[in-house]
Amino acid sequence: MAMDVVDYEIKGAEMQFVEVELDPGEAAIGEAGSMMFMDAGIAMDTVFGDGSAQQGGFFGKLMGAGKRLITGESLFTTIYSNNARTKQRVAFAAPYPGKILPMDLHRLGGTLICQKGFIMQKLEGDGLAFVHAGGSILKRELAPGETLMVDTGCLVAYTPNVNFEIQYVGKIKTALFGGEGLFFAKLTGPGTVWLQSLPFSRLASRVFAAAPQRGGSREEGSVLGGFGAGGLLGGILGGDDE
Repeated sequence: MAMDVVDYEIKGAEMQFVEVELDPGEAAIGEAGSMMFMDAGIAMDTVFGDGSAQQGGFFGKLMGAGKRLITGESLFTTIYSNNARTKQRVAFAAPYPGKILPMDLHRLGGTLICQKGFIMQKLEGDGLAFVHAGGSILKRELAPGETLMVDTGCLVAYTPNVNFEIQYVGKIKTALFGGEGLFFAKLTGPGTVWLQSLPFSRLASRVFAAAPQRGGSREEGSVLGGFGAGGLLGGILGGDDE
């Protein structure tokens, strides 16, 4: 049975949140700790794993939870069900500054590959998923055979027909002193890729570098001061992590 059309609004600028409107009997699945607010007619149920119908039985739930643990997500998700007779709303907030991207899995062919560090997550279904990315977002269409070299942290998602490989930068000096890391993500078309300009790892390293290391206080100034972040937002309406 295909998913119904879900009404939603993405609000805010740097710190966005998505507000989802649920018809009676509809439900949304959210990552633990991502809920911002909900109407009184919505009931919450925390489940082990990702809450998908494919996780039938204890073994299936255990496998699903194991995949989530490997990718750094919580072992639990929360199902938000509209038990009222009228439309109800639930909102999910981004965990840090960035942009929320609505991904219609039906229009994308039922599958989307999202990045969580060096671990890739596969979202499957015909519903709507909300992916959180940091900085400015670039959507790039790759022609057949066209190749794009991307910093591994800047990759947000790609369609499954894109060929994904990890490639060594090639030079020891560049790897050690270039500041771009040891590896690139090599993406070859055809397909669609989404990139973020500033991933969460860069935010974390800059905050750590700016923090006082020996106690006390430290004041700094910069003409071009600022930072961004990136990652995967909880709040998937139907999907599976792999």
